[in-house]
Amino acid sequence: MKMPSMVPVSSIRRAASAIFSFFMVVGAIVLLHHELHDYHFHEIETSLLNLPLWRIFAAIGLTVFNYLLLTMYDLTAVRTIGRPMAYTRVAMTSFCGFVASYNFGPLLGGASVRYRLYSAWGLSGLEIVQVVFLLSATFWLGLLTLSGVTFISAGDALPLSGVLSLAPRVLGFVLLALVAGYILMTRLHRGRFYWRDEEIQLPSTRLSLLQTALGVFDLCIAAGVLYLLIAPGLRMSYFSFLTAYLCAIFAIVFTQAPGGAGVLELVVLKFAAVSSLQTAVAGLLAYRVIFYLAPLLAAAAMLAWNETRSWKEPLTRVMKTAGRWSGAAAPALLSFSTFVAGVILLFSSTSPAMLDRLRLLRRVVPLPLVEASHFLSSLTGVGLLLLSQGLRRRLDSAYWLTVGLLYAGVIFSLLKGFDYEEAIILSLVLASLIACRGRFYRKGAFIHQRLTPGWIAAVLMAVVSAIGLGLFAYKHVDYSNDLWWRFTLRGDAPRFMRASVGMGVVLLVYAVRRMLEPADPPPGEPTAADLVAVRAIVASSPRTPANLALLGDKRFLFNKKHDAFIMYAVQGRSWVSMGDPVGAPEEFAELVWRFFEQSDRYGGGPVFYEVDHENAPLYVELGLTLLKIGEEARIYLPDFSMEGSARKGLRQTVSRMTRAGVEFEIAAKEDVTRLAPRLRTISDEWLVAKNAHEKGFSLGFFDESYLSQFPCAVLKQDGEVIAFANIWMSADRQEFSIDLMRHANCAPPSAMEYLFIELILRAREEGYQWFNLGMAPLSGIEARPLSPLWNKAMDLIFRHGDAFYGFQGLRAFKNKFAPVWRSKYVAAPGGMALPRVLSELVALIGRRRP
Repeated sequence: MKMPSMVPVSSIRRAASAIFSFFMVVGAIVLLHHELHDYHFHEIETSLLNLPLWRIFAAIGLTVFNYLLLTMYDLTAVRTIGRPMAYTRVAMTSFCGFVASYNFGPLLGGASVRYRLYSAWGLSGLEIVQVVFLLSATFWLGLLTLSGVTFISAGDALPLSGVLSLAPRVLGFVLLALVAGYILMTRLHRGRFYWRDEEIQLPSTRLSLLQTALGVFDLCIAAGVLYLLIAPGLRMSYFSFLTAYLCAIFAIVFTQAPGGAGVLELVVLKFAAVSSLQTAVAGLLAYRVIFYLAPLLAAAAMLAWNETRSWKEPLTRVMKTAGRWSGAAAPALLSFSTFVAGVILLFSSTSPAMLDRLRLLRRVVPLPLVEASHFLSSLTGVGLLLLSQGLRRRLDSAYWLTVGLLYAGVIFSLLKGFDYEEAIILSLVLASLIACRGRFYRKGAFIHQRLTPGWIAAVLMAVVSAIGLGLFAYKHVDYSNDLWWRFTLRGDAPRFMRASVGMGVVLLVYAVRRMLEPADPPPGEPTAADLVAVRAIVASSPRTPANLALLGDKRFLFNKKHDAFIMYAVQGRSWVSMGDPVGAPEEFAELVWRFFEQSDRYGGGPVFYEVDHENAPLYVELGLTLLKIGEEARIYLPDFSMEGSARKGLRQTVSRMTRAGVEFEIAAKEDVTRLAPRLRTISDEWLVAKNAHEKGFSLGFFDESYLSQFPCAVLKQDGEVIAFANIWMSADRQEFSIDLMRHANCAPPSAMEYLFIELILRAREEGYQWFNLGMAPLSGIEARPLSPLWNKAMDLIFRHGDAFYGFQGLRAFKNKFAPVWRSKYVAAPGGMALPRVLSELVALIGRRRP
């Protein structure tokens, strides 16, 4: 099996995007520093403290109203795709999604949170893509419409001259034309639009107009929040300010800067008519806290409250609902919250402390302890940034280290300057983490986690921004070597210098440690020791499909104890696991995550084929979509009987085969080699008659070394073998099944049905609990008016695809034995990647065998 390229194009693209965003943010910080060259930090601090309380409370009220309005984005989207759900679910998803999106960008934050939450509510991957598409459409319709109107009517408010002064009006007409084109498209395409062979469900024209109104209203309120806080430093009306605000939104979208860090501030200050720069900057800082930070902390508080309430019994229906969404959202939101907590500590360490608090603190805390707390606070902040990625991946080690650093951060915040505000914020994040302890179960060192380009860029942005803040705050201090060793109560600049060096050293040590760490060897063919371990684990498995591991066409990912594994193969960019993990159930979660990380390391994506619903939460946590692909038929043997009118057909089959002189035998695995030539002849005849070739991966193919590992059931007529099937038997007599089954052309009709009957009776006699008849593809997939598109398509193929495969005939045959049907799923990346994944899965199973 050929491994994918070590540096795939998708990885290069992600790295390039992260580098671009990093330099955009750094550039914005440099320009902001130049813009504020004539101002001092204490002037901005004074303006912030003098901000009228009524403006702060009014801004908070508008922010709450804005987030309530944003829930209408999601509510409209889910109803448009025909999947209405309770408003509480939509509101939870919308709030968490927009909070993550505003703070960390639509892709890094909002899309991933929405994917996990909507997956938990039962939406398919394609439906979630449709929801995200409609959300984007609502935002862009509002942005383009409002920008078009304001650029045409208030374009003069922008600081442009000459020919450029006409640009806003021209652009405004272009933007309005784009909106009109979209509205017209919804009318002409009657709610359907195809992109890359995927159907995207568009809203009706009426709903499109509603989307436009929602988008416009949302942007007006968000701009109103900022205008309330920044107005004392402006000499322009709200409507004129809208032009500058909308330009900032366009700049944020273009740069993809997380939270628009630096970009929002720079564009607003450059394009708005500012009368008092320090007052305007103070308003922007207040806006960051009210509109960005406070909602993120509120989401973390909701998680903590929910998790704490969920400990109490009995659970109410509401809390059961909340528990379901919090399980999907907790790691992502707590990862974001931890990152923000680290940023707060860094910014606090690089900015001046309040002198009156320091004087009060000096009475009870010695100066050396203040200095040490300040320095350690900066190191703690960097540590929280580095650990945030581990929380996102649910690492147990990252959880305990984060809890310890947050405890330390609370203490350092109080000792270095009695900064009780940040101590409260850190305590809130800490309480949320403690309440969500059960969500972080993965064993392993966080130092070994894979670093994504986006996360690396975010950490560097945070550190560079903190140092930039310190350079601005102490630009009036003349540099000298003595500053490094100056320890005084008012020695903020020396403390900043030492903290900056500490931050740099921590990052450098971490980077060197990662570079010196030996690279994981690429997955190779299984060794002899691996195969011995595989056979031992398969022998102890209660499920017979585990025997597919012995087929010889798969690789294996073991846990550390070597008592569980994932069997997989690589096809294109898809790393396909055959079924759920095999072995110790308590190791499944860690194996699934390791498989996800390994596939991602090589530029691929995980796919889990034919998995059971019991393990569905493991795959949803990875952001995968669960799609039903059929049902597995299992006979409960203690209740099976050949008596009664329902079994009349089976009894007749036995009678016919007996009269035809057909005999049933089970050959021991030691005898299979002797029978192999005849079995090969039968297999070749069967393939020619079916005009087929050997397949594999999810089903056996004829290979003497594979068949010789199992007993073999045979039918004989006149002393010659006419049909065969290899037998799978699980541990503790839990399950009995067959894999490769074929018959000669001379075999009488119903021979294979007779083979099944004899095997079922033999398994019952030997005390087995279940007989596994295998899966009936595409069966049991219901297509109702509100069912996902996948269900409707698969039901259509099941009902009308018998010309290509006997879907209905296979289910009818298995129904003769009155089995218990068990749903089987494929867990795969959803959305636009799904067609590629399915085609690669078909190619893997249908790959020609020698």
